[in-house]
Amino acid sequence: MLIENITMKEFKDGLKKTDTVIVPYGTVEAHGTHLPLSTDTIIIREAVKKAAEKIDVFIAPPIHYGVCTSTSDHPGTIGISPETVRRITSDIVRDLRKKGLKRFILISGHGGSIHVSAMKEAAEALTTEFRDITIAACSVYEILPKEARYIAQTEGDSHAGEIETSLALYLSKGLVKGRAAKEFPKFVKPIVARDKMRYWPGAVWGDPNKATVLKGKKFFDIMVKSIVGLAEKIKGF
Repeated sequence: MLIENITMKEFKDGLKKTDTVIVPYGTVEAHGTHLPLSTDTIIIREAVKKAAEKIDVFIAPPIHYGVCTSTSDHPGTIGISPETVRRITSDIVRDLRKKGLKRFILISGHGGSIHVSAMKEAAEALTTEFRDITIAACSVYEILPKEARYIAQTEGDSHAGEIETSLALYLSKGLVKGRAAKEFPKFVKPIVARDKMRYWPGAVWGDPNKATVLKGKKFFDIMVKSIVGLAEKIKGF
């Protein structure tokens, strides 16, 4: 049930079937010269919508902004602070709890460590405060089985690379503008880079040229199955 599309009566009736809600998190973030800025949001939004066809859950509208550190200087990226992520997560969970929901899956299509950490910190605080709710908080990439990694031919593939480009081709081919060149960031860890674009000019981490629609479908199907599995698991808590 997509909360944005149902009436208040349908929402109330839906509570008779389930008390679980999935809240998807995306970003407005540079994804090379070939993928839309909303890539993370598109992927997670479509994955949770597909999962909802297989199991009774509410789907909240996506949170379209996230913490973007490595791409913070790139054209088009609109980042928010970890505190904002914590606050909006807390506000949404609190109000959905008040409306009768008890099980929350906070799942991000963006894998940034600080972003996901902010989600988890909010979940920890809320779980401590409210004893009648259960929360799972993660990036979708954290819950994928091992076989998902073998779909990519590119070793170390990540942001806007082979897999994300394949997913975009499968889910929104019309928004993919050709292919960007293969690239891997040259950050010098653990030093925090001040000029991000000096070390990662193209905002690609992998090889988009190896992307295919078939790889995108395979990866997407695994992603949906993993989300359904998590929704089934949280029912037991």
